[in-house]
Amino acid sequence: MWAKLIRILKHRWQADDATERAVSAVVLDRLAERVKDSENRHSGEIRIYVEAGLPLSYLWRSDDVAAITRQRALAMFGKLRVWDTADNNGVLIYLLLAEQRIEIVADRGLNERVPINTWPALVQSMGAAFKAQNFELGLAQAIDGVSALLVAHFPLSAGQANRNELPDQPVLG
Repeated sequence: MWAKLIRILKHRWQADDATERAVSAVVLDRLAERVKDSENRHSGEIRIYVEAGLPLSYLWRSDDVAAITRQRALAMFGKLRVWDTADNNGVLIYLLLAEQRIEIVADRGLNERVPINTWPALVQSMGAAFKAQNFELGLAQAIDGVSALLVAHFPLSAGQANRNELPDQPVLG
């Protein structure tokens, strides 16, 4: 009970502008450009979603923080329609500021081609940047890691262009 109450306070205590302070408009534009540059090399789609705290409906759940964060990332994967790409190779990079947790959710087209330990290893490699509150660096590392996998498994042929099925601009929740 106390753990749940502390979790609720931690997430509800976030300032309304917490995401904008952590990831400014200038940083958003740089990240969007990085996504665009990445997508010029493969047929995949990358989306970024950053939110300060979880909605109350998630905070009442009795699961641990890791499970709740994963559930939220999966929900945003669907809401942002990352699953809706021709080659089933969309990837969501989800950042939860209150917990400094990142989740990477890949559609089945890519997920079936990479070893199961790929995503946790990639997330762990960004941990230092997020702990240092350098969210731009951490998200850039996430984009680069996801891009390398998409280039390896879904490269564009000579003269082929990415259809750009999803917006490149990160979303703040």
